[in-house]
Amino acid sequence: MMKKLIKPALFALLLGTALVSQAADDNKDKGNPVLKGNQVTESNLIDALSIAPPEAASGATRGFKVAKSGQQSAPVKAGPGKASLLITFATNSTELTEEAKGLLATLGKALQSDTLAGFSFKVEGHADARGDAEANMRLSQGRAQAVVDYLASHDGILPERLSAVGKGSTEPMNTARIDAPENRRVTIVTTR
Repeated sequence: MMKKLIKPALFALLLGTALVSQAADDNKDKGNPVLKGNQVTESNLIDALSIAPPEAASGATRGFKVAKSGQQSAPVKAGPGKASLLITFATNSTELTEEAKGLLATLGKALQSDTLAGFSFKVEGHADARGDAEANMRLSQGRAQAVVDYLASHDGILPERLSAVGKGSTEPMNTARIDAPENRRVTIVTTR
């Protein structure tokens, strides 16, 4: 009798866990929506890519006094340190479209802002799940590199501040529709 009750209870528990896990996967990037078109503004990018500055060191200063300036800088509003952009490419190509170049010009201005000037960034290329996984990885790496090259050559961003990372189709934003445009995106991640 007990065994007959345990199996349905265990099944219900496993099903419930799977549903909660799927809901978490579906919502994992809702806090980091894909910015596209007129949403890609310098201020939106600065807000998204800003991260908290490192904590000031505490303890003895070994005879040094911290100079206090007459001006106090405003605290930096910490954002998620991540911005997903709908940067478009021709099918199976790493060539940037004219629309993408316009969005990257805005990104370049944001990266040169006083708020973001001291940071480095990972440029992550993503692909949808259509096609071969190995080909998608190469394509996403090439697209990330195209963005890095464009920012360095057209916007004067130091190449040392940027690194290209291909993610292939391993991190889809829309798991319900594999060919969704938001799965073919570029994500900029702030690093120190």
